[in-house]
Amino acid sequence: LRLPLPTFVIKFTMRVLVACVFSGIVREAFREKGHDAISCDLLDTDIPGNHYKGDVRDLLNSESFDLMIAFPPCTFLTSAGERWMHDPRYPNRVQDRKEAADFFMELIKADIDKICIENPVGYMTRAYRKPNQVIHPYQYGDPAKKRTCLWLKNLPTLVPTDIVEVEYVTNLKGKKVTKWEYETSPQKKGREKERSKTFPGIAKAMADQWG
Repeated sequence: LRLPLPTFVIKFTMRVLVACVFSGIVREAFREKGHDAISCDLLDTDIPGNHYKGDVRDLLNSESFDLMIAFPPCTFLTSAGERWMHDPRYPNRVQDRKEAADFFMELIKADIDKICIENPVGYMTRAYRKPNQVIHPYQYGDPAKKRTCLWLKNLPTLVPTDIVEVEYVTNLKGKKVTKWEYETSPQKKGREKERSKTFPGIAKAMADQWG
């Protein structure tokens, strides 16, 4: 009598660094999949959990990771900021952009096997290279439109998981805009923090497809 061989399920746990982000959304998506994930930012984390408050380079120089997903500051890199580049009211703008670009490159060149760098459309497309893909939240179940670039190293492009209709509203000027754009307009309190948060659907797709 030959008994069937036992079936083993091998689960690979990765060390994941979610850099330059305070929300904890991406970190928790990976932790829910069983990975050892830590977030890092100069600000405290919104969601209590495994978070290092400080410079991400402290971790890069002292620990090892299998995957890093980084959201470097885009204030001086985004296309929307180009109009201020040579404005005499902002004499340090060119130097600020150079420092932001240098930091972006420091992250993409980190000694980590798998890397994703997220940023809006902007300067790095010219200074470095075109992103591997451009995604929107509505492709992953969140009814918002936000053009987001991903530069990838040893990672596949994200596959859309749940394409939904974008929600629109009419603003005070009678213009049709996306609901997310309206809710994070310059007049709204806490706009900067809200605009920087990763949408839950994208975070889940990253954890499901890269984890």
